[in-house]
Amino acid sequence: MTENEANRTAVERMIAARPWLVGVGRASEVVPGFEGRMLLHAGPPIEWERMSGPLRGALVGAALYEGWASDAEEAEALLASGAVRFDSCHHRGAAGPMAGVVAPSFAVYVVDERTHGGRFFSTLNEGSGKVLRFGAYAPEVLDRLRWLNETLAPLVDEALRATDGLDLHATLAQMLHRGDEGHCSSLAGSLMLLRHVAPAIARSAAPAATRGRALEVLGGNWLAILNPIMAACKAICDAGHGVAGSTVVTRLSRNGTDFGIRVSGAGERWFTGPSQVPVGPLDEGYGQEDANPDIGDSVITECAGIGAFAMAAAPAIARLVGGTPESAVRSTLEMYRITVAEHPDFTIPGLGFRGTPIGIDARRVVELELLPHVNTGIAHRQPGIGQIGFGLVRPPLAPFRAALAAIDA
Repeated sequence: MTENEANRTAVERMIAARPWLVGVGRASEVVPGFEGRMLLHAGPPIEWERMSGPLRGALVGAALYEGWASDAEEAEALLASGAVRFDSCHHRGAAGPMAGVVAPSFAVYVVDERTHGGRFFSTLNEGSGKVLRFGAYAPEVLDRLRWLNETLAPLVDEALRATDGLDLHATLAQMLHRGDEGHCSSLAGSLMLLRHVAPAIARSAAPAATRGRALEVLGGNWLAILNPIMAACKAICDAGHGVAGSTVVTRLSRNGTDFGIRVSGAGERWFTGPSQVPVGPLDEGYGQEDANPDIGDSVITECAGIGAFAMAAAPAIARLVGGTPESAVRSTLEMYRITVAEHPDFTIPGLGFRGTPIGIDARRVVELELLPHVNTGIAHRQPGIGQIGFGLVRPPLAPFRAALAAIDA
């Protein structure tokens, strides 16, 4: 099989993937191999000593949530001691936004891929601002997490199981026609999720106040659908992995220190380089020097051909991340140059319903020195503070060169 044939095979498998959101479960019960004192995190594997502030902060919060420590100082000592095992979300079929931390007691969405098989996971979205995924761990952050995991999660699980689940492939296609790009802009998709689960939540046996708050929280979070979409995009990208000779990128991810990629024909090896600092509008009182290097698994959306690759479908989001409607269109048009195909179902009205660019070709990236665009949130460098803005970033070139060298060897 030639490289072009291998790349076409990988992308055809990605396009054929059909992820469905089918339920919500406890991480320790549904995520494979989640045993003992283990915490998952976004990006490629990393040791405590090299972790950035927001990742450390999120891990501290998770240790406090689990009751493994009584305060932040004790939690840091525990995490530094080696008594808690760390692993990448991607090694367990999961995808986590920003710090991406998953603890045993956390609730996770369950996404089944119905073409090739496989089960994928992501936590419930906390909303914006001072939240765990941006490294905050104040008591109110943990209290909100408890309500999401212990009260909202069972209601959403019951609602999803009362139906055949939510077709995330169809949801993504509709989102792109309603002004979302599927990453930083997910309002239309979040309302679709609310529409799908609201009737069953309203009919549940939970107290009226609980049902009302559940609907209010889901309806008020314009990123509510992001986490299931991330799990869906992981399912899409995993479908294209493992094709011998293929230079299609099937993983983009960052942990706040390293930006890592995996390539279809290069096995399970991570290729890494320094994560770059995103640039974009910051909240009042913060400067560029406060921004942490990029962090999170949400770039799996770009890897699947949405997010910044579909910016032409969501020109309004450009202002949020520091661009313009014109730059949003240019972003999508540029990404066609480094991808193998156009998605037949994920289409962009403003481009005459042209399919989104899908299947990043590491060889084209290196030959053109044209790096993928990424939309992202911006975390403060210090643990405990949280989100300070939104912005744009690109990965380093070195991982793409290293991946090609491994395939060509």
